[in-house]
Amino acid sequence: MPASTKNRSALLYRGRFAPTPSGPLHFGSLVAALASYLEARSRGGEWLLRIEDVDPPRVVAGAAASILRVLAAHGFEWDGCVLYQSRRSEAYQDALARLIDAGRIYACTCSRKRMADLSAPGVDGPVYPGTCRGKDADAAGALRFLLPEQRVRFDDALFGQVACNVMRECGDFVLKRADGVFTYQIAVVVDDAEQGITHVVRGADLLTSTPRQIALQQVLGYPTPRYKHVPVVLDARGRKLGKQTRAAPLNDADPVPALRLAGRFLGLPEIGFVSQPRDWLTAAARLWPGAATPPLRGRALVLPKTSG
Repeated sequence: MPASTKNRSALLYRGRFAPTPSGPLHFGSLVAALASYLEARSRGGEWLLRIEDVDPPRVVAGAAASILRVLAAHGFEWDGCVLYQSRRSEAYQDALARLIDAGRIYACTCSRKRMADLSAPGVDGPVYPGTCRGKDADAAGALRFLLPEQRVRFDDALFGQVACNVMRECGDFVLKRADGVFTYQIAVVVDDAEQGITHVVRGADLLTSTPRQIALQQVLGYPTPRYKHVPVVLDARGRKLGKQTRAAPLNDADPVPALRLAGRFLGLPEIGFVSQPRDWLTAAARLWPGAATPPLRGRALVLPKTSG
């Protein structure tokens, strides 16, 4: 539930959690929420909540309300109002217009099959070869961001220095699809900037998206937050725990066991008996600076042994 907003002029840390309402929250979501929450609270900072419902086909009716309810049941308190990306199209269009004026946008009509036939593998899927570069931004098709020829470097709090030649290893990427839907990459960059996010703590599956987002931030003149990518939870087959792998929803009737398990996954020391989730989170925030979170892209969840 919402917590009171602090004096923004004195704020040194503002983080956020940004789930997609494509289904109920599961244990993998809880790990990401917990890491970002504890990082913010251990530093005396704000923790904002954003619903990433920018892609209508992925949105499940009622999922956003369920996410808020489950987070509150697990003791999470967010600062300010919840931001919904579905209500932010005007802000994304304004940023896109600035990129068009800067000559950084072109229309693309390449099909998925053509992409697969012509593209080389990159760090996060096929690298777009630039087939449609030179087309006007007002032509039909999706709108791609023309990446600068540069090597993006940033320091991740867990992985250390990360470097990527975004044009060669990622390729120009779509900011607005042919059906008029804005993509995750432009939405997250605009929202992080306009919400004043100073630190991004999220799953390591998004580590490869970060150089592209930084390149976009730089062209738009936005500040770059500090990043920390924590391991994602893998199932027994080594797949990321999520809706696609039918991850079980969180039990909001008995939240403390799941919080304890998520804390253990993130390297927190054990916390003594606590019956209320908010009390557990308060204790965990005090211990968070000493957490031994491993710099891994993902790891399997190891359940505690039971006697008998």
